[in-house]
This record gives sequence, structure tokens and C-alpha cells, in this order.
Amino acid sequence: METMNISLPETMKQFIEEQVSAGGYSSVSEYIRALVREEQKRKAQEQLEALLVEGLESGKPTEMTDEEWNEIRRESLARLKARKSA
Repeated sequence: METMNISLPETMKQFIEEQVSAGGYSSVSEYIRALVREEQKRKAQEQLEALLVEGLESGKPTEMTDEEWNEIRRESLARLKARKSA
């Protein structure tokens, strides 16, 4: 694991230490990692929402056939299987 040093004003340092004590975190590092993970999730959600809006605004919808849905399922399952194998 890499180390990163940051400079904070005293008020922020105190706030973080209070959050660690009150929130059941074992260390400041654990608290900061939790904050970063939450930000990563938020960014991923924003990206997903942007892609969904882009899809909705991309033009007139077309009806899909059962075979097209089946192909999407096959591709998705193959990707999931490959990801689990990696």
C-alpha cells in the first residue's frame, strides 16, 4: 500500500479525528479510504446516469427482437465469466 501525506488546517484535522472516534474507524487512514470509496461510487453513478441520459436522447427507440435480447444476454454472461476468471 502506498503512503500519501497531506496538509490540513487544524480544524479539518480535528474534524477527521472526531469522525474516526465517533464513526468506529480504526484509523484516520481507514476513514480517508472510506471517503475516497464513496467518492468513487458517486462518480461512477454520475457516469452511469450521464450514459443513460445520452441513450435516452440518442434518437427514436426501436423495438428489439428476442434474438437481439438473447445475444445481449450471451455477451453479458461471457463477459461476467471472463471477469470472474481473471
